[in-house]
Amino acid sequence: MRTGKVSENVLKRSVLRQIKYKRQEVLNGAGVGEDCAILSLSDGENLVTCVQEASPVFEGDTDWMTRLIIRCANNLAAAGGEPVAVSLVLLLPEEAEEAELKLLMKQAEGTCSSLGIAIVGGQTTISRVVRMPVATVTGYGRAAREANHSVKAARPGQDIVLSKWIGLEGTAILAKSRREKLLERYPAYFIDEAAGFERYLSLIPEAATAVKSGVCAMHDASEGGIFGALWELAEGAGVGLTIDLKKLPLRQETVEVCEQCNVNPYELLSGGCLIMTTEDGSGLVAALESEQIPAVIVGKITTGNDRVILNEDEVRYMEKAQQDEIYKEGE
Repeated sequence: MRTGKVSENVLKRSVLRQIKYKRQEVLNGAGVGEDCAILSLSDGENLVTCVQEASPVFEGDTDWMTRLIIRCANNLAAAGGEPVAVSLVLLLPEEAEEAELKLLMKQAEGTCSSLGIAIVGGQTTISRVVRMPVATVTGYGRAAREANHSVKAARPGQDIVLSKWIGLEGTAILAKSRREKLLERYPAYFIDEAAGFERYLSLIPEAATAVKSGVCAMHDASEGGIFGALWELAEGAGVGLTIDLKKLPLRQETVEVCEQCNVNPYELLSGGCLIMTTEDGSGLVAALESEQIPAVIVGKITTGNDRVILNEDEVRYMEKAQQDEIYKEGE
């Protein structure tokens, strides 16, 4: 199997079909496009939880722990929850030094504290079977009983709204990992700006605004890029969609970096972009922009199973989520 997420067919066949036991407390569980589980609690609130795993994407990647924790918090926020706590499991190679462990934990604490999240436990293990550090983050959040914004809430006729821009996370990684190649064409300040896109990765502000502004479904666009995330949304909800390619928001830095690195920005890590469906797209966009969060309507949820991308007079059909371009770039 290839690096990155397993394919949708493998996920359905060898993971989801093996999960059979149910409990009434579980309001939302494992499924395509479902990043969080939602459990009903006795005090009128729901417990939202998710698990994320990652390791460095490239040699010298010093920010992977920050991105991992933000991605976990984003999943909780996209489920309508307030991120509260995380537990960490770290698996380190035998050659790792204690200073590396200390640095990872300082980075984790700094990221968590900036997001208002507590680290409540975990485990640290040295293993001879890993070549680089691996971390698993389990996140916990709280949500109002009625706040279930899973992909299943997407219905035909709803507008599809995106926050900020696509490809942010992948652009930041490429700007760092391919800096020398990019310097052949672009000035250093341009590359530094692209590398700084990590400052946009948290979705907590727009998710909180969306919950108060009539949002129906939310899904964070991460691995597989915007095309992969839109497919997951539609597949998880059992609906179709129509997307205007020209309306998908792209920063010019992303366009230039992707062109130089020969990667597809629509299938590139898009952490920092939240997909939302709503009955009133214009109202949601206005609410987000009032909080200085860029947002745009990019399409609609439709009946049937066709996932259509319009590019002026050209009509194409979206395919299942592919391997993220960030991995192809490194091959």
